[in-house]
Amino acid sequence: MPLTLWAALAQTARNAAQRSLTAELGTLAATLVRFLYGLPLATAWVVGVTWLGGGAPGRMPDFSGAYAGWLAMGALTQVGATAFLLLAMKERNFVLAVAYSKTEVLQVALFSAVLLQELPGPLALGAMLAATAGVVLLSLPPGGWRALRAGQANGRLVGYGLASGACFALASVGFRGASLTLGDAVAPWVAGAWGVFWAQLLQSVVLGGWLLARQPGVAGAIARAWRMSVVAGSMGAVASIAWFTAYAMRPASDVRTLGLVEVLFSYVVSRRVFRERLSRTEGMGLALVVAGLVGICAQW
Repeated sequence: MPLTLWAALAQTARNAAQRSLTAELGTLAATLVRFLYGLPLATAWVVGVTWLGGGAPGRMPDFSGAYAGWLAMGALTQVGATAFLLLAMKERNFVLAVAYSKTEVLQVALFSAVLLQELPGPLALGAMLAATAGVVLLSLPPGGWRALRAGQANGRLVGYGLASGACFALASVGFRGASLTLGDAVAPWVAGAWGVFWAQLLQSVVLGGWLLARQPGVAGAIARAWRMSVVAGSMGAVASIAWFTAYAMRPASDVRTLGLVEVLFSYVVSRRVFRERLSRTEGMGLALVVAGLVGICAQW
């Protein structure tokens, strides 16, 4: 639980840093920054835990083909999730796209059950349903449910939004599956460290290569924005290290549900920094998220 809470807090800080980068560089380039500038910290962490962590100092875990497959699935679907979210946003409305993508937690439970045979208990499933409903309420546009129903008429918006949530879910399941192939002999922090390193290396190569081919000038723009990029990349790497270590300890559905505490952190920032007030619907949504977090913690 402390690892997941720390991951959500670091991710909130990363999102704040990425916000200005997105306006300056574009969404995909800002996403690349998260991986590329986080890679040095991920490399330092994996070297540190390999030499100082569990097992024989300096010995790498025994990576298998199954590990590579799970890890690649997680890394590539995480990039795909961002692409689908962008496509959904182009169709109609940013908030509606986010609302549909927030089915991620329920899809994590589904994919975990099918691919990893990790079934959530009744209490965990109820917590996921409550938290997901709460996040959807918080994501509703000013038109409320009518606006959401109107968005259903746009099949591509719904499809892209649900595909984004599915890719985020598959990413979590992939990273969890990779850690499981290492077995109990590898300490969670060692499994998490190597997972972050390999994932961010693959994501930097794939997304970086694609952007360089499509936008040759993006490398110079990313280099010029190095100050904020270092902050976003470092906080992203810290968050990923905590996420991956948590995946090595608990099912992905539990981790992602508790990770919705990020919503609470964001609303604290909203109230304290921007002095924004909650509407009645937002208050109900926040209460449902809290109920889901309490439920998921209780079943641990």
